Amino acid sequence: MTITEKDVRTYGYADLPALMGLMTGDEKHGPAATSTLDVLWVLYDRVLRVTPERLDDPGRDRFLLSKGHGPMAYYAVLAAKGFVPVEWLPAFGSYDSPLGHHPDRMLVPGAEIGSGSLGHGLPIAVGAALGLRAQGLPDPAVWVLIGDAELDEGSNHEAIAFAGPAGLDRLHTVVIDNASASHARPGGIAARFEAAGWSAVTVDGRDHDALYAAFTTPHPGRPHVVVARVEPKNA
Repeated sequence: MTITEKDVRTYGYADLPALMGLMTGDEKHGPAATSTLDVLWVLYDRVLRVTPERLDDPGRDRFLLSKGHGPMAYYAVLAAKGFVPVEWLPAFGSYDSPLGHHPDRMLVPGAEIGSGSLGHGLPIAVGAALGLRAQGLPDPAVWVLIGDAELDEGSNHEAIAFAGPAGLDRLHTVVIDNASASHARPGGIAARFEAAGWSAVTVDGRDHDALYAAFTTPHPGRPHVVVARVEPKNA
């Protein structure tokens, strides 16, 4: 039996490398993708309250992939969880494939935003959290995954500075720290968020139990950030 013949609902974490292996091409951005693999799996497998059947449910959790220039792991997880057909994966990046080198929310079931440009995912997530609050929807959580290099962008600094005092406690950010930021600050990434009033946890980005514990840490009245440290990008 080939991997594409399996029932999508039987896929587990061990299948993800094979699913990613179905995607080829010159612009895979492999390191960017693999750096996010464990975080994405734990979120979709154990944390996010969203399923293929709930894509239009106002009460669903929202996941925003800001680190969208390396979406292979994202597509693999979406396929494993039944959001997209596994049969789409081999055509990744081709002109007629819905799975582009940057995710397109109009083409990829489950994608909440079109992404790939650095620095815009966290501001959009802040807006999503504010919008849900304005609509009187206190239960849905908003999650956004960004790369540490995105913290070089001023738009993220403004979003961080706003979200803490605004008390956006349904906002959750995961920063993949693969030591690729150009302007790292003394005290580490977590300190930058804590100074703006966020709850912050730093963990091993490959340890699933540690990630789950960090993702589910209570943070009443404050937005929450999890800094997931992985191997350096150029190691």
